[in-house]
Amino acid sequence: MKPNCCKNGSGKNIKQATEFLKIISEENRLKILCVLQSGEKCVCEIWKYLKLPQNLASHHLKVLKDFDLISSRKDGLKVFYTINRQSIKKYAKLLNKFLNL
Repeated sequence: MKPNCCKNGSGKNIKQATEFLKIISEENRLKILCVLQSGEKCVCEIWKYLKLPQNLASHHLKVLKDFDLISSRKDGLKVFYTINRQSIKKYAKLLNKFLNL
């Protein structure tokens, strides 16, 4: 008998959980999420914390944004990022289905 998390129809959930884990398993992306826990930050604040060139920090921000884990807004020339808490909760709930012991 298959466990609940492996029954038919869960293939989509497994794929989503796997993609989420791939995205956040990169150290700099996880650091970005950590930095944004305290609130909205400008890209100029984020890349300095990461000690990466701005273009590389922007790449990681784009990956997180494309996966809907963060959102952005532009104010003049600056771009500010925030955590998409609703999306993070969705993935946490999804992972819980597989990890709930």
